[in-house]
Amino acid sequence: MTTQVNTAQLTAMMQDARQRTLELVEGLSADQLMGPKIQTVNPLRWEIGHVAYWYEYFISRSLDGEKSLLGARADELYDSIAVAHDTRWDLPLMSLEDTLSYMQGVMDRLVDRLGTISQDNMASESDSFIYLFGIFHEDMHTEAFLWGRQTLAYPTPKLAVAEEVFCERATGPCPGYAEIPGGKFRMGAEIDAPFLFDNEKYAHDVEVAPFAIARAPVTNSEFSEFVEADGYINDAYWCEDGIVWRNMRNIDHPGYWVKDGPGRWRMRRFEHDIELPENEPVIHVSWYEANAYCRWAGLRLPTELEWEVAALGMPAADGSLATTKRRYPWGDTPPTSNCANLDARALGSIDVGALPDGDSAFGCRQMLGNVWEWTADRFLPFPDFAPDSYKEYSKNLFGNTRVLRGGAWTTRGRMMHGTYRNYFSPDRWNIFSGFRTCRSVLK
Repeated sequence: MTTQVNTAQLTAMMQDARQRTLELVEGLSADQLMGPKIQTVNPLRWEIGHVAYWYEYFISRSLDGEKSLLGARADELYDSIAVAHDTRWDLPLMSLEDTLSYMQGVMDRLVDRLGTISQDNMASESDSFIYLFGIFHEDMHTEAFLWGRQTLAYPTPKLAVAEEVFCERATGPCPGYAEIPGGKFRMGAEIDAPFLFDNEKYAHDVEVAPFAIARAPVTNSEFSEFVEADGYINDAYWCEDGIVWRNMRNIDHPGYWVKDGPGRWRMRRFEHDIELPENEPVIHVSWYEANAYCRWAGLRLPTELEWEVAALGMPAADGSLATTKRRYPWGDTPPTSNCANLDARALGSIDVGALPDGDSAFGCRQMLGNVWEWTADRFLPFPDFAPDSYKEYSKNLFGNTRVLRGGAWTTRGRMMHGTYRNYFSPDRWNIFSGFRTCRSVLK
């Protein structure tokens, strides 16, 4: 089920998502809006049109039987399932001006529709779901716009929200491990969650063995020790597929790091090389790199179950694992800037020691926001999985990707909660991905 949402709130969220989209393409040249043909990004001019197409297809066309504002061209240009990634640079795309006009036309239709279908200014449960999905879909793409700008070394974006400066950007490390008791746990989202994606369906009972998990993600300083110890060139730490990937890229350090003398590194953040922030989480690393580091350190990546227990679980009075869990690490109230680095307010990662108000019940920090965290597991459906109206959202990726949890500094807070599941292929490194370590504990 989805909680019914006030139509004015839906309109405000749509407009806010659209503002972020427009901010992220503003000031880019025609060449930058297309960019080079590479596997890990889309042409921005195609992607913003696709965002509008999604709303139009799943709401105006599918629910109301309306024709596209673009006619037959809409499917030919913007259907992400039918239009192969490598062909998107070669399409007869509209000009930026015409694309923006199409986006506004779709938005006007959606807002007008809310005024005709609502009762007492509330959208129905089904309309609330599909509008929220469209908003969150655009939010996902604005995150992709940000890693696209990072990948292509485009200028740091100018975001209105970034005027809210974090006062705790430089607060140091957060060392140590949280000891988590074993027991029964409800993994996934309950059926009465305000909103959930199909791959979160539904909470189910699982047994978890005792384990210890790092209180914070691995930092740049910690990861540099692995680099300096020749961790990248020692095959003993790498899985077979990881060796192939590493050798193909011919790398011996994270993708955006730049050597700055013996034992010294800088890193690129958008168009600038900056001094490597020692206590920020290592970011833009693949699952293969994260797994190799863990092997080198004599540790491992947490399973998806262990990650969720550490983030949302609670200790019972007797020290065992409680039968209840939170929606967010800190409780059941939505994220604020005091507990999570989300919404691109900081325009980058912050130290892992920051934001103690966001600690989980077990004392784990920044389990939402700052950096996405790889887990050990492949992305697979839960026992009661059933696809939603956007049938390709999850099922096509099952088994071929690895699970990430927790969101990054780029992720919108309104779509983020503790059971949210992200997924990428293990070779992806240009996304805002990091990790924390874990170890088993004997009973």
